[in-house]
Amino acid sequence: MAEDEKSWFVIHTYSGYEERVKKHLEQRIKSMDAEGDISEVKIPTEEETEVRNGQRRKVTKKLLPGYVLVQMRMSDQSWSIVRNTPGVTGFVGSGSNPVPLEEEEVNQITRQMMAEAPRVKVGFKKGQSVRVIDGPFIDFVGVVDDISTEKGKVSVLLSLFGRETPVELDFLQVEKI
Repeated sequence: MAEDEKSWFVIHTYSGYEERVKKHLEQRIKSMDAEGDISEVKIPTEEETEVRNGQRRKVTKKLLPGYVLVQMRMSDQSWSIVRNTPGVTGFVGSGSNPVPLEEEEVNQITRQMMAEAPRVKVGFKKGQSVRVIDGPFIDFVGVVDDISTEKGKVSVLLSLFGRETPVELDFLQVEKI
């Protein structure tokens, strides 16, 4: 690696302080005129659709809670700027030597952040009892047989005509008991 080439480093922060650390670090970079050495600060996140109480909500979930990515040219000055930012507990690496991320690791994190379809977080799991709250089977109670997050559907075993019958329902049509 050439001396003047920038690499991605991972810094450890207090849990829940990622946004504050990013803001403080960006302010320190500007005030200390270090834009040439430290070019980007990222918090790896992804969009997730959460189904709760019959409502779909988009939430931003941190991929690496407690960590922030920094693209920088490692020097004593840039190390000091990052290390002395409030909320930063240190660089990830062995001992006092920060280890840059491999290019493939950075690409993998970036791909996960840029994923088109948001992941769906479901409030129930296979084998759990649920109640149907919408549709022709309203107020029926059944057991989750299968979950298809890609389709936003859940297969529930309902007791119809004295036997268990699988019925495919939307996530919004069922609730946990």
